Amino acid sequence: MSSDQPRRSRDTGSPGSPVGSTAAIIIAIVAVVAGFLILRAIRGGDDEPASSLTDVTNTQPADVTVSTALPTAATAAPTTPTIPPVTTPVAVVDGATVIVANASTVNGAAGVLTTALSGASFTTGTPTNATAKQEDTTVLYDPSDPEALSVATYLGSLLGNVVVSPVSSPAPIEGGLLPEGVSIIVMLGSDKANLTLQAMGTATTLPAAGATTLPTTETTLAP
Repeated sequence: MSSDQPRRSRDTGSPGSPVGSTAAIIIAIVAVVAGFLILRAIRGGDDEPASSLTDVTNTQPADVTVSTALPTAATAAPTTPTIPPVTTPVAVVDGATVIVANASTVNGAAGVLTTALSGASFTTGTPTNATAKQEDTTVLYDPSDPEALSVATYLGSLLGNVVVSPVSSPAPIEGGLLPEGVSIIVMLGSDKANLTLQAMGTATTLPAAGATTLPTTETTLAP
């Protein structure tokens, strides 16, 4: 029998051997270092855009001035309301004769107004009565008289801008006809019977006769 003992083969791959332990440690160190490098590279990549964005946002050209003043609202110029001009009728008192017909319920009112119109330089005739009573005062004129319309228009404005219209046929006064030479009739209604000529709406200063107060009572009906 031979005295030589079979040799054990060297097991370099055994986990318990010194060579295996050294290799594992080296691999672990390499893995840690590689992980650290990778993590640092990732963090460095994330930080760089943020830093660049901050620099771009906070950087302004040196010659740019930022104004914080708010714009001032434009102040609208005040508008002045337009007031239409006051037109004063042309004072025409000559060229036509006026009579006053009492169409009110106040006796003697036509006579008093006739006196007032005479004091205002109108040419007047004898007062008369209307064929019917009426509330509103009107002025009638004869279209055949070329001067009548101008006088009637001014007279209507003195009485408070009453209606001025052509006289009908027959005329609405006693007898139905205009007296000779008369071309304007004031149909004095109840609305003006108790007023002075000035109070009827005229702005013209009239003589004292125009300020006569119309009577409110009479025992008999008179023009």
